[in-house]
Order: sequence, then C-alpha cells, then structure tokens
Amino acid sequence: MASTVNTTDAVKRPGYGQLLRIPGAWTFLLPGFAARQPFAMLTIGIVLLVQHTTGSYGSAGAVAAVTGVSMALFAPQSGKLADRFGQRAVLVPGVLVHTASVSALTALALAGAPLWALFAAAVPTGASVPQVGPMVRARWAARLEGSPLMSTAAAFESVTDEFTFVVGPVLATALCTGVHPAAGLIAEATLTLAGGLLFAAQRRTQPAYGLAAGLSGAQARGERVSALSIPGVRVLAIAFLGIGSVFGGMQVSLTAFTEEIGNPGVNGVLYGLFAAGNMLAGLAVGAIAWKTGPRRRLILGYAALTVTASLLWTAHSVVLLGALGLIVGLCIAPALITGYTLVESLVPASARTEAFTWLTGAVALGQAAAVTVAGRLADGYGASTGFLVPLAGTALALATLVALRSRLAPRTVGRTVARGVGHRVPVTVD
Repeated sequence: MASTVNTTDAVKRPGYGQLLRIPGAWTFLLPGFAARQPFAMLTIGIVLLVQHTTGSYGSAGAVAAVTGVSMALFAPQSGKLADRFGQRAVLVPGVLVHTASVSALTALALAGAPLWALFAAAVPTGASVPQVGPMVRARWAARLEGSPLMSTAAAFESVTDEFTFVVGPVLATALCTGVHPAAGLIAEATLTLAGGLLFAAQRRTQPAYGLAAGLSGAQARGERVSALSIPGVRVLAIAFLGIGSVFGGMQVSLTAFTEEIGNPGVNGVLYGLFAAGNMLAGLAVGAIAWKTGPRRRLILGYAALTVTASLLWTAHSVVLLGALGLIVGLCIAPALITGYTLVESLVPASARTEAFTWLTGAVALGQAAAVTVAGRLADGYGASTGFLVPLAGTALALATLVALRSRLAPRTVGRTVARGVGHRVPVTVD
C-alpha cells in the first residue's frame, strides 16, 4: 500500500524534479498515462465512426453525448467502490467491460444498427470508462499527505490531462481518416485494456482502502458516507461545472466563429492557443512554492478566470480571439489545480478517489451543458453569443465560491504534518 513520504526535502525544494523523485512514482505514472490516453480518443472516435455510418453529425453527437453523461453519472460510483475495495478490484473488471462495450458499439455502428441500439451500447461504454486520472491523483494524495508537493502533483496531473487531450483526438482522427472509420475506437479499446491492466498491476502504490484507510467495520461493509456529503466537495463540484462550461463553450464557439468568418482551418490554431495557455500555467503553478493558502488562491484564480471569460464575446478578429483564448487558458489551470489540491485537506483518505471522480464528472457535465447551450446560441444569434456561456458559467461558480468559502475549510483545525522524525509543521490552508 502507498505510504506518506518525508516532506523535509519537499519543503526545501518543491518542484517537478522533487516530485518525480518520489519513490515508486514512475511505476504508476507511465501506465497511468497510457491508460488515460483512450479517454481523450473516445468522443471523437464515436463521432467520426457514427457520422460515417449514418451520415449525420447530429446522430453522432447524440451518441457521444449519451456516453459522456453516462460517464459523469457513473464515475463517482466507481470512485466510491475503489475507496472501499481498492483500485485494482474496480479497474480490472471495469476495463474488461469497457473493452466489450466499445467493441459492441463499433460492431453495431458498422452493421447499420438503428440509433436506439447505438444509444443502448453507449450507456455501458460511458459508464465503464476507467477513472484512471482520479486514481492517479488519489495515489499522489496518499503518498504526499500534507506535503507542499501536493500542489505540484495537482499541477503535474493537470498538464498531463491537457497533453492527453491534445494527443488523443489527433491520434484518433488520424486513425479514423487514414486507416478505417472504426480504427479510432479499436485503438481506444486496445489501449484501455492494455494500459488499464498494467496500471492495476501496480499494487504497491495503491492507496489504502477499506479498514486500512480508517473505515469502521460497518463502513467497510458498505455503510459509509459519500464524498459528496462533505460540504466542501459540493462547493468544488459547482466550481468545476463552471470550468467545464469554459471548455465546452470554447469548443463550440471557436468552431462557429471560424466558420462564420469563412476560415474554418484556423479553429485548430485558436484552440491550440487556449490549450497551450492551460499547459503553461499548469507548469508554472506546480513550480511555485506558494505561501498563500489554496482556498484564497482558488477564489482569486476563479475571479481572474471570470474576468477574462467575460471578454471573449467582444472579440471580432482572429488575432484578438487568439490572444484572449491564450489568457483564458492561463487562468483555467490555477483554478483547476487548486481545486484538486483542496481535496487533500477536505476529504479523508477513505473517500478521495470518489471525491476526485465527482470533480472530473462535474467538468464533463459542465462541458456537455455548455456545448448544447453555446451551440443553440451560435445557431440562433451568431458565433459571438456562444462565448456568453463561459461567462455565465464562471460567474455563477465564482458567486458560489465566495458565498460558501467557509465550507472549504480543512477537516481539522491546526492540522500538522510530519517533518522528519519527531518534528511537525503546520499546514497553511487559507
């Protein structure tokens, strides 16, 4: 099982080099990266295959949306089971079910099955998406309990996620257009199976679970409180809905804008600038030794995100929109990373995987809602109105954070963490 690490060196030299020298880190980082790569390939793989077989982007988007909603609803249950029975016990059957579900969806699409059959196959496909990202975060949290490196780990995971969503769609598109329309989903299923089983095999870094994680006998048998019952997790979930609204609103609105000006080819460049801003800020956040507590950083970061998002709808040129997109990306990472960092102080070890999946699911739900609303606004009133969705989503989330900031206080007042042997140092939260 994973154990906490000595934080003396981390206090002196927080940064990526120190993080990656944590014993055992690479044993779960590399298979974890391979196992989460398919997640970024799934949606585009479904869209390209179903559009090819049905001739309708509407049908393709609907099937992909069912998969996304199913994932968002079932992911927290997967996290809860992982906290109770261990990651391996959940991940192994999960990747097997996902591989079978994707295979069934692919076969049905190629056979020209009716839309309802594709919807039926999309439900288990989304429900069984392996929650590798939250599981990796839970492993970091278990090994870095109370360490200043927790913020660095959250930043590292954010950058990894962003890199995944740059590489995955490109790989899936290349396979679907250059090899066969089903090749993207076939590769997704293969990578999920291989990467998921390899990640599950890393038992030594798996967080403690059940009785070992501090659950009572009754809790270990299933009578336990959900991570969502913790007020701070609910507040963070609302905040992450707002972040999802930025991702979804940007995707649709950038596409609509570039088509409206007759230059759809620049869409990739604009979204690339947005993603680059997110990655650069993520790298910077993880390299800084913060003296301000995460609760205050979250509110300040979210305020900056809301202000920059409010300017998007005013942009009427490619250059200006590219610059604003870059700035919005720079503001997303601090809010996202700090939210994940707060989980360590808000949630007991016995529920952290579930808490991370709630936040991941909130981003997915916010993104799905934003895609729908921004698309309707762009169709009815022009591309620029779609950018109002990120503004509305972040403003509502910021208002919630400010009003309920007291619920982001740590579990224990004056909590301390080990520093060497026999010495303890206080943890700054606000």
